[in-house]
Amino acid sequence: MGVCFVFPGQGSQAVGMGKTLYDRFDAVKTLYAEASETLGYDVAKMSFEGPAEELNKTHVTQPCLLTASVAACLVLREKGIVPAVVAGHSLGEYSALVAAGSIAFRDAVKLVETRGRIMQEAVAPGTGLMAAILGIDRAKLDGICAGVTEGYVGVANYNCPGQTVISGEKAAVEAAMAKAKEAGAKRALPLAVSVPSHCKLMEPAGVRFAEVLSAVPVVDAQVRFVNNVDAKELSAAADIRASLVRQLSQSVLWEDCVKTITAAGITKFVEVGPGKVLGGLIKRIEPAATCLNVEDTDSLDKTLEGLMQL
Repeated sequence: MGVCFVFPGQGSQAVGMGKTLYDRFDAVKTLYAEASETLGYDVAKMSFEGPAEELNKTHVTQPCLLTASVAACLVLREKGIVPAVVAGHSLGEYSALVAAGSIAFRDAVKLVETRGRIMQEAVAPGTGLMAAILGIDRAKLDGICAGVTEGYVGVANYNCPGQTVISGEKAAVEAAMAKAKEAGAKRALPLAVSVPSHCKLMEPAGVRFAEVLSAVPVVDAQVRFVNNVDAKELSAAADIRASLVRQLSQSVLWEDCVKTITAAGITKFVEVGPGKVLGGLIKRIEPAATCLNVEDTDSLDKTLEGLMQL
């Protein structure tokens, strides 16, 4: 039934990402040159050398991570591996849409840089917070968030059974963390992120982003694409645009996305880009799934070998 390419989101970045693919493949060098020309700085140098403090700034992370992910996808296509379906986690949706032929790479890399700046400016520093909640039922956590009176908090990411992320105003998130632990959560961990993503605090950012997105060419997806906010297949350009705006302020339904894909008969996944976060989540959602990854030349060679054996 084919392979699903999944693309990582913010948090998977690391200094050095993409370098071995850059060193081996001319097409990857060309891709990084295009990104650098578009953004006005050396994306390869930033990605390969850092410093980490600069790479971890949202408006830098997003285009650099997208470039590393698209580079890995480009190499897989050169090797004759094409996806039957694509999906991405949060920022990863933009890499997925480049892979699906819906957004041109040059447009996507500039778009996510702007997206990062808009997100950063949407909430005053220190007023928002995100936290990972481990070992609690998602319905129970929904109820906890709804019952918090210290401010606004909501579920940002339904990542897999027993792993959820909440987002919102700092005091409200802290209150929800305490209530979750009282209700039996194994752990409640604040995340080192500067923006409370995927919650209604990002609605003003969504308004600004919609204006920016309206000027960017988006065409119908040429590959099946499963979106974050509905966990449904989308192909029409207008639906994709609306979904990307909603994604800023609505929950990422990653667990549901994976179930949508496996329900269609696809159980082979390749995580395309830095890290192995999504593969770990997928195995918890669908233990029978096969999960491979491509982030460097070693993992590329292993994945190509692994796909030949399937």
